Amino acid sequence: MKQLFAFGVAIVLVICLYKSWGNPTGAKLTLGIAAGENELDANPERSRYVVDRDADGEGTVRRRVEVALRRHPPVGEEAGGAEVGSKDGHIDEVHQAKQQILALERKIQELEGRIPRKYPDVTFLNYKNRKRILITGGAGFVGSHLVDYLMMQGHELIVVDNFFTGRKRNVEHWLGHENFELIHHDIVNPLFIEVDEIYHLASPASPPHYMYNPVKTIKTNTLGTINMLGLAKRVGAKVLIASTSEVYGDPDVHPQPETYWGHVNPIGPRACYDEGKRVAETLAYAYAKQENVNVRVARIFNTYGPRMHMNDGRVVSNFIIQALQNQSITMYGSGKQTRSFQYVSDLVDGLVALMASNYTLPVNLGNPVERTIEEFAVIIRDSVGCKSKIVELPAVEDDPQRRKPDIARAKRYLDWEPRVPLKEGLIKTIEYFRKELARSNHSQRNIFVPETTEKK
Repeated sequence: MKQLFAFGVAIVLVICLYKSWGNPTGAKLTLGIAAGENELDANPERSRYVVDRDADGEGTVRRRVEVALRRHPPVGEEAGGAEVGSKDGHIDEVHQAKQQILALERKIQELEGRIPRKYPDVTFLNYKNRKRILITGGAGFVGSHLVDYLMMQGHELIVVDNFFTGRKRNVEHWLGHENFELIHHDIVNPLFIEVDEIYHLASPASPPHYMYNPVKTIKTNTLGTINMLGLAKRVGAKVLIASTSEVYGDPDVHPQPETYWGHVNPIGPRACYDEGKRVAETLAYAYAKQENVNVRVARIFNTYGPRMHMNDGRVVSNFIIQALQNQSITMYGSGKQTRSFQYVSDLVDGLVALMASNYTLPVNLGNPVERTIEEFAVIIRDSVGCKSKIVELPAVEDDPQRRKPDIARAKRYLDWEPRVPLKEGLIKTIEYFRKELARSNHSQRNIFVPETTEKK
């Protein structure tokens, strides 16, 4: 840190001395250090380079270069004749000063990149309580929020993702942390690591994504699940399989309890995902029965929140983006279909509670408050404050008409139910999408501000 500070000061001194060549006797350099400032004369311009001191006394280099060009009329008998002739020279000098300041700013940015990153203060766990946890699909929407939660609790996290729908920027705020490791890997291929728990979330979850390559979707949910169950068997790890409400298909029973076997078209366009998840559940319980693998199965209903994929084709992201851009909000079908939407933090609480429990049968994790698609479109339009029209498009094949979870099991065995109101969650989600649409370069990164690691 001291070397960076000395290097930065040296750059400023060189520039300021160079710029004071026209009036060396009046050179003034202002160098602000903490609350005090040592000043040397500089004319015709002042340059300021600020170095703040933190609580430990270490200097933190911060880019803050202020240039205020001050021009004073020449004093003396020769001033009159030189004033007009020196205007062009002063303009060139100003231009050169700006170029040098830009070069200095770029150099300071480079130096800042070498400063060690700071991370949120995570809970310290000793070796008895700290777990090594694998999260497949951990760079995705739900996975990245689960990573944040478990990292703040103090566990060691290994994230595995092939980045088909996941994004590195969803977990970039943990890169380099001693408790965090990111592996670019496709779980269709075997993985050999040592872990205590496995959250198996890897799989495309939105229709456009899982229909893009249906064979790959089936492989991820079958071969990928076999690999994770095999890993759990080998190392004696507990494994949670992220299933879906899609295992119920277009249900004949409403609301859907875990005991309902479903109404699924095995050869329809959604079958690669629906049947893939049904097979994943079958595999989980086959390994539990035959190999004594400790399994948990979560049937996840519609979830929304920050870090959703911008073009995943799901209701929440579609409606919000269309509303933010003042486009028509498009509904597939009459809009009378119903869904239940839970905020992502509620889902994460449910997943963690299920993993920690002794309950081994499938558990619905969703919001029992049912809304029509049309009603949901109106809520989003009003929350954004736009005047978008709501337009009906032809219905999608095999689109479920009613979807509402029965969460009696979750309440009884996990003491879990959703807590975040829809409008509160939508405000955070809309703000995220608004920032994403306004983002114009890679330097505008995600900022993770932990709220709490405890339930309210």
